Amino acid sequence: MMSTTDLRGRALSVRDLRGILPRAEFDVEAALETVRPICEAVHHRGAEALYELGERFDGVRPAALRVPADVLEAALEGLDPQVRAALDEAIRRARLVHEDQRRAETTTEVVEGGTVTERWVPVDRVGLYVPGGRAVYPSSVVMNVVPAQIAGVPSLAVASPPQRENTGSFAGYPHPTILAACALLGVDEVYAVGGAQAVAAFAYGFDDDGTVCEPVSLVTGPGNIYVTAAKRLLKGLIGIDAEAGTTEIAVLADDSADAEHVAADLVSQAEHDPYAASVLVTDSDRLAAGVAAALERRVPQTKHAERVRTALGGRQSGVVLVDDLDAGLEVVNAYAAEHLEVQTRDADVVAAGVRNAGAVFIGAFSPVSLGDYAAGSNHVLPTGGCACHSSGLSVQTFLRGIHVVRYDEAALRDVAHHVVTLATAEDLPAHGEAVTARFGDAP
Repeated sequence: MMSTTDLRGRALSVRDLRGILPRAEFDVEAALETVRPICEAVHHRGAEALYELGERFDGVRPAALRVPADVLEAALEGLDPQVRAALDEAIRRARLVHEDQRRAETTTEVVEGGTVTERWVPVDRVGLYVPGGRAVYPSSVVMNVVPAQIAGVPSLAVASPPQRENTGSFAGYPHPTILAACALLGVDEVYAVGGAQAVAAFAYGFDDDGTVCEPVSLVTGPGNIYVTAAKRLLKGLIGIDAEAGTTEIAVLADDSADAEHVAADLVSQAEHDPYAASVLVTDSDRLAAGVAAALERRVPQTKHAERVRTALGGRQSGVVLVDDLDAGLEVVNAYAAEHLEVQTRDADVVAAGVRNAGAVFIGAFSPVSLGDYAAGSNHVLPTGGCACHSSGLSVQTFLRGIHVVRYDEAALRDVAHHVVTLATAEDLPAHGEAVTARFGDAP
């Protein structure tokens, strides 16, 4: 079901590994030409274009783009009590973790009378995107909203695609569970807009017959390739969290790992999307064979068997055989997975060698699906190898560091000659004169 890449006996550079390892094709550049006219339509025609695009892509036209307050309340009231309890616990744990990410203001006395203070200021307004294609993701509401609220963002809006299957008071709006999660978190500005047009709506703002969606400073949240392309296209007008692709899991395991556990975890991420990536890196032929046998038993029994089989059989998934765990670490660091499980002897020690991963799950009882819902960690993570330079969503995503400089006269006079010297060296004499002018010196 999964292809095998045998790297045993081969010394490979990072460049070599990145060319060999399984990886999904994710051509954002090609999608740009598709989303460009969509974003232009939203820019120039606002709500009118959003209604048309919703009918075209989602097959439904909501009564209004903004979900009414009574519909949000009805969604929360109708939420299954067990789902509400699970969401409550997920929110509680996420708040515990993200509260500890708060940044403190720091002041450094550079010299007597001269200080630099770093203040952390939240963005003014953020648009949070929650996908709604093959699955319903109330957990993504939690993962986006909680860190933004803890960061102190004063204005939050959520967008999620309208669902044509919805009936009654929910007809034309996002899935009721999405709406309930928003209500549970106190978010009352929710829009029935999906895809690239949602990103454009946040970037440009719009007026829907007097109901105004103001432009945002930042857009966060996962989505399909068209959402990602819209983020790339509009980056600069808006800030973005990351260009997220389809989900991926890598498992670094030795012969101490349970093949059934590993197989279950590979399947869990494969059920997201036919292009989802599931990669096993191991130094054990026995484990690889055991996982293959477990997959043959498990995949036909899972609900989304066809989707899972396609994902596991795709070029983005596979088994990578290595000489030992040191070689395995080189592989997973080159791969830079969104989710990395370490199921080995001395897993904590092995995991300490991981440099590149969106999130690391250590040991037999820390599956990725725990992080998807209720570990307290954030599940909005970098994909496609971006974990070598980017982090997952956090409180820090919604904050900006601002340096505040305060020097008195004596402190400025003391350093003035250095400023003048460097300004002269850069052939910018007026920079130096802006300092000397304060002490009565003519240009």
